[in-house]
Amino acid sequence: MKFTFTEKKMDSSDLLRAYAEKKVSKLDRYFKREVEAQVTFSIERGRYRAEITIRDGGFFYRASELTQDMYASVDSAVAAIERQLRRNKTRLEKRLREGSLERDAVPAYAAAEEEEDGAYEIVRTKRFAYQTMSVDEAVLQMNLLDHTFFVFRNADDDGAVSVVYRREQGGYGLIIDAGK
Repeated sequence: MKFTFTEKKMDSSDLLRAYAEKKVSKLDRYFKREVEAQVTFSIERGRYRAEITIRDGGFFYRASELTQDMYASVDSAVAAIERQLRRNKTRLEKRLREGSLERDAVPAYAAAEEEEDGAYEIVRTKRFAYQTMSVDEAVLQMNLLDHTFFVFRNADDDGAVSVVYRREQGGYGLIIDAGK
């Protein structure tokens, strides 16, 4: 497992980094190949936040915990990711096409600079390569990231750019590009 540590508004000790590395490394047994782990430590209003993001090919697992103790935040975040992995591992193996966990295609996320012109203020821009996947894979990936929508190339519709989203009334929606 490859680790990247980031601190926001604080300095982390070598002991804290070693502790986080030891705890997150226990998740390595769920993956068939080496994965990347991004661990971010921050302080918000006197409380400690540990955010852990694990990238396994095209899938991301993320958890963020805010507690009174940084070590407890790390423990809680690792436990949350472990729950995600256990809950979704069987679903991934049963519902997705064979070999989907070993995909080499990784979205190339790149944050762009802020633009200050115009009536609408764009505060963040991301560029990424769409991945080809089924609707079920896209919904699963959206839930793993805890996002409200996810853009992908629909394998069930000849690679049409599509969006799945979480509806406020419950359930999910699907938008498919009809302009192909």
